[in-house]
Amino acid sequence: MHEPHDFQKNSLLGSLEEDELSRILPDLEKVNLTLGEALSESGGVMSHVYFPLDSIVSLLCVMEDGASTEIAVVGHEGVVGVSLFMGGETTPSRAIVQSAGEAYRLKGRLMKNEFYRAGAMQRMLLRYTQALLTQMAQTAVCNRHHSVDQQLCRWLLLSLDRIPGDELKMTQELIANMLGVRREGVTESAGKLQKAGLIDYRRGRITVTDRQGLEARVCECYEVVKREYDRLLEHDAVM
Repeated sequence: MHEPHDFQKNSLLGSLEEDELSRILPDLEKVNLTLGEALSESGGVMSHVYFPLDSIVSLLCVMEDGASTEIAVVGHEGVVGVSLFMGGETTPSRAIVQSAGEAYRLKGRLMKNEFYRAGAMQRMLLRYTQALLTQMAQTAVCNRHHSVDQQLCRWLLLSLDRIPGDELKMTQELIANMLGVRREGVTESAGKLQKAGLIDYRRGRITVTDRQGLEARVCECYEVVKREYDRLLEHDAVM
């Protein structure tokens, strides 16, 4: 059974017209995503797309030696599995659950059927894909040109935008893997933010205590990504 208005927790599902939602409703399956769970591997074909409700999924670029860097995060604003409906079928990135929670999933075949109807859902998904590409491009720029302090602020704010509340369950080692930097660099940057009263970090939990302070400290990359998501995914834009 689906909870009343449960779909509204995911912005894409919540923006669908009743007739579109009714077509996929019987096939949407609610699942629990656990921390560290892999939803897709590099080069693999996904069997489902995932619409996070209160979870976050990281898209990682993985190197031959096993090193990885996060290229985008997906939460309640989006969907994991763009390659399924864009025609590529596979992607070199890996999708890992960064923050545990719930999601709805839909079989890839059914998602493609809806996409190729060329209706409002297709337009919505294309706009979302454009926003996701913006995040990927801006992440690459940020990793190249901005300090670890700024990258950490960007990462924290993007993550907070995708979950309810102000707490993230995340170790410094995992954050370092996401940002593609040394753990010592994350430790130093997190210490600065905590000393400034912007975050409280203890035992794998990061609580943001001063969001405005983080926003004042972050580089322009966060605002570029946020503005593009807001522009492309407003309900009036996707109809």
